[in-house]
Amino acid sequence: MTGSRDAGPPPADDPVGGTPMRVVVADDQALVRTGFRMILAADGIEVVGEASDGVEAVASVRRSRPDVVLMDIRMPEMDGLEAARRILADGGPTRVVMLTTFDLDHYVYAALSAGASGFLLKDVSPEHLIAAVRMIRAGDALLAPSITRRLVERFVGRAADGAPLHRDLAALTPREREVLRLLATGLSNAELAAHLHLSEATVKTHVARILAKLGLRDRVQAVIAAYETGLVAPAARRDG
Repeated sequence: MTGSRDAGPPPADDPVGGTPMRVVVADDQALVRTGFRMILAADGIEVVGEASDGVEAVASVRRSRPDVVLMDIRMPEMDGLEAARRILADGGPTRVVMLTTFDLDHYVYAALSAGASGFLLKDVSPEHLIAAVRMIRAGDALLAPSITRRLVERFVGRAADGAPLHRDLAALTPREREVLRLLATGLSNAELAAHLHLSEATVKTHVARILAKLGLRDRVQAVIAAYETGLVAPAARRDG
């Protein structure tokens, strides 16, 4: 592939968000790009561009302004990590999801620290891919709690190629600090609500305020911040 390829006419409105969801797929394997395009298109998600390397990915995103980028980590010319950094540094609304063949690839932690919203394994099922893209587009983060904990515990404070998120938690209320601590142990909003005897709507409000006060993009960065500020110890584990 010699350049990023733009898609044709947009599909019908996305039934979840009310507007067409726009995605760029960046991977150096044509088969992967084609497969993801077919899966997404079958569910009414518009693939507005493809890229076979990081340089093409950055150009495609700047041209098409998608909601989500599915970004392979290992690509020629410019790897996915550097491409993600450049895309996120532009400050636009685009969210980046890293694609990897390893669930604990050390580049993933650096990508999350840089602002990526999560990662997917390349052998993801079609159903999971669709759900994941919709989740990210809705503003959530894409990491299973168990993977979040393993990832952060393995690499927090030791990632040489990713700047840590140093945050001052003094701006948080005691309740917000408690929500952040529990969030970092892998609790979902529903589990947080049950644990704190609050409604899910109230929990979502707390999470939104935490992200705003700490200048974070999503829950993944909140988890990293909780570990890097010492609010949660890397050896911590949930019981049961």
